[in-house]
Amino acid sequence: MSKTIIRFGVIGCGLMGKEFASAAARWCHLTQVDFAPKIVAVCDANSAATEWFQENVPSVEAAYTDYKELLANPDVDAIYCAVPHNLHAGIYVDIIKSGKHLLGEKPFGIDQEANRHILEAIKQHPQVIVRCSSEFPFFPGAQQITQWVQENKFGKIIEVEAGFWHSSDLDPTKAINWKRRIATNGEYGCMGDLGMHVLHLPMRFGWKPRSVRALLSKIVPERPDGKGNMVPCETWDNAILACEVELADAQFPMVLSTKRIAPGHANTWFIRITGTDFSAEFTTKNPKQVASLPYTPGGVQAWHVADAPYKSAYGTITGGIFEFGFSDSILQMWAAFCDELVNGKAAGQSFHCATPEEAAYSHKVFTAALESNRTGETIPIDWRN
Repeated sequence: MSKTIIRFGVIGCGLMGKEFASAAARWCHLTQVDFAPKIVAVCDANSAATEWFQENVPSVEAAYTDYKELLANPDVDAIYCAVPHNLHAGIYVDIIKSGKHLLGEKPFGIDQEANRHILEAIKQHPQVIVRCSSEFPFFPGAQQITQWVQENKFGKIIEVEAGFWHSSDLDPTKAINWKRRIATNGEYGCMGDLGMHVLHLPMRFGWKPRSVRALLSKIVPERPDGKGNMVPCETWDNAILACEVELADAQFPMVLSTKRIAPGHANTWFIRITGTDFSAEFTTKNPKQVASLPYTPGGVQAWHVADAPYKSAYGTITGGIFEFGFSDSILQMWAAFCDELVNGKAAGQSFHCATPEEAAYSHKVFTAALESNRTGETIPIDWRN
């Protein structure tokens, strides 16, 4: 099968940039796709960061320290951008204005005002496809729950809980980084860093909270700066958001949590939905398993735990008996983005990457959560705009 080659530039050559390069190198893992990415240019303000790409990615033809030079490269069709949140508005807007397609990291702006600038640029350049990185919903278990929601299998929803937890910051000797500073991460703290992952599916399902009551925690007050000093940690470590969702025919509570300090959790993403007819749960802590509880009035209430086969949005060479992991979810997310670039509405499957609108919805929730934490009150969210 001949494939349309999409020539990518990577801006921000850290951890996630390397993950994309790894996914591109594994493209032969996918079957029956008519597109493939080719990383031809990379950029990082620290020139040493681009060396890994030049040494390990043979397709790289150019390396820059100034992203505007990369955007001027006519051989680049699309960009993956992973930079600190305070740089999103400036760089994302410039990418969009250059006419190059963009898959950018969350939260699409350090705050709601920065996010508005990005949305305005998208509006002015409708030919550019822009998506937000969020890979966990591409796990087979998450895809199964998505299918059950689309089938209205749950009956009347009782409650929803979704979260993303990890625990690396439990160590107080871990050196401070940009995510602990308001100037680079923003006031959202852990919400801006982790929250789009949590909100991707609820927003996709149309579960926009009408109100939020937030409990935000700063657990480790200061960290070493790597130079022998202790400096303040300015951003929130953990956030628990109690939301109320009101639909035309239903009303239910939804608890959203983002935690950098959740002891025992390396990188746990989960969603749990309980309903009068059916309940279900998936967590990446047990990536092969999906739990479900079908119920008929008067019947037995029993949870069923079944192994989720390796059945992904895009077919792969891997047999169904094997395990699906984080690198597989990255590959699936990239396939979805490339599919949209090449095939548009005729894409091979319907579950696409997180949209700029969904990222903007997350800003509404996070901004309300900050106000709730400041005032101690439940804050209504107006979705009319």
